[in-house]
Amino acid sequence: MDVGIFSGSFNPIHVGHLALANYLCEFEGLDELWFLVTPRNPFKVGQDLMPDELRLELVRLAVEGYPKFRASDFEFSLPRPSYTIHTLDRLKEAYPQHTFHLIIGSDNWCSFSRWYHADRLLAENSILIYPRPGYPVDASSLPPRVRLVDSPTLEISSTFIRESLESGKDVRYFLHPRVYERLTRK
Repeated sequence: MDVGIFSGSFNPIHVGHLALANYLCEFEGLDELWFLVTPRNPFKVGQDLMPDELRLELVRLAVEGYPKFRASDFEFSLPRPSYTIHTLDRLKEAYPQHTFHLIIGSDNWCSFSRWYHADRLLAENSILIYPRPGYPVDASSLPPRVRLVDSPTLEISSTFIRESLESGKDVRYFLHPRVYERLTRK
């Protein structure tokens, strides 16, 4: 099975994440997409994160009912900080029957050389890059196992969602209805 690995803080998950994931499954040949909720990103040290279990609960609420999506706490049991190479190594050990495809934004691709064991990540893994405004990628210069996908872009950030909710804004259409309901429950 071809499985996309969409790893992130999902702080919280929003319709931009879901629309991209839906596109990758329906138009880019992924059989499943796993949302790996990351406890802490090495590049986001000090970021205010909602509790791990709440972020995982929100992802579960958002993906419920769509058979190609899966919420995962796989990285919760890995050493921290969580590095992508370690996650992919462990996934391959735990699920040898699957072929994994790392999903990253073009913004991350621009700084990919700084990732922990970037050379090994490139040599041993398939990578799908989705476009982000302001971060162009020349598809003709990509390594063999790296592919730029032509997905639509929705510029919604989790920071925008959190700040909007904190200031009392109604941002229900930026979130899956069950996620919005959970975040606004008194």
